[in-house]
Amino acid sequence: MERLNIAVFVSGGGSNLQAIIDALSTDLNQTTIKCVISNRKEAFGLKRAEKYGIDAHYFGIGNFPDVSERISQLLLLLNNYKIDLIVLAGYLAILDERFIAAYKGRIINIHPSLLPKFGGHGYYGLKVHAAVLAAGEKQSGATTHFVDSGIDTGRIIYQSSVMVKADDTPEILAQRVLREEHQLMVKTIADIQNGVLSIGL
Repeated sequence: MERLNIAVFVSGGGSNLQAIIDALSTDLNQTTIKCVISNRKEAFGLKRAEKYGIDAHYFGIGNFPDVSERISQLLLLLNNYKIDLIVLAGYLAILDERFIAAYKGRIINIHPSLLPKFGGHGYYGLKVHAAVLAAGEKQSGATTHFVDSGIDTGRIIYQSSVMVKADDTPEILAQRVLREEHQLMVKTIADIQNGVLSIGL
């Protein structure tokens, strides 16, 4: 079996990245994280990658103010790494259509709701969980999906649900959903690694 080369994109702390790293010796034993990319220079996810000896790169307005140049350089880097799969793990920037076209069918994302509910523009982080509670939902959860040119509109891969409790706050609900995210992210990558899920055009 050929190894699955992935690039993980993060914007913040990178707890989903950590879940992937932790699974490299078990469920993801045929997967290699070739690099971690962030649109935020100070993202802790970059430091997390460096701690494990994983190449970490910042691609943002600070070093590539021209978006077209940024995308060109990013695509060149990923091509040099021979990336098979792009994993968006808490990546809060919108991907350029040229980038999506270059990796069509090979970009997956994790979202902290049961899509299509509470997805799309403006639904990220605690805003998602606050909206779930405000709507009086009885269930929430996490979704992995393929990325297309819309926001959270790509084909759903897997979902995992949690009960919404009467005394939940957005922060408490977020922690419960995050545990599901970690498991769902690893399962999704493992099934791609093992050929259960096919990627590409």
